[in-house]
Amino acid sequence: MYLRAEAGLHQILDELRQLEPIFHTKRFGLTAEERERRVAPDYWEVGASGRRYTRAFIMDMLVKQPPVDADEAGWRAWDFGLRQLGPAAIYLVTYSLDQAGRITRRATVWHKAEQEWRILYHQGTGVAEKDAPDSEPLDSGQ
Repeated sequence: MYLRAEAGLHQILDELRQLEPIFHTKRFGLTAEERERRVAPDYWEVGASGRRYTRAFIMDMLVKQPPVDADEAGWRAWDFGLRQLGPAAIYLVTYSLDQAGRITRRATVWHKAEQEWRILYHQGTGVAEKDAPDSEPLDSGQ
């Protein structure tokens, strides 16, 4: 597993890595109440299809179709990276996810407020199988 983070941010990356993939891990929260706390009121996302989804749509869908637990399903996440976005406690986490053969590149914007991590934005982009080998650093000089 390749991890990219600026010096001093590895602990934050480890914390956030434990909460991914969002909606699909017990550490993020699998109940509606837990998700309400983790998802910012103005959250939105872009799915692998390119469609935009509101917080209300996602929360409603998760009630109608409870999410799969990634660990139980054997999903594999790798190639984690973290970047701080400005002076506030806002971070971009990126990684790749294999959902039983469906590969996506993921990006989640996280904010730490009141000692709890909340998601502001998420995007998943589908990857053709031929483009999804093991991780390769973006900067080979690192």
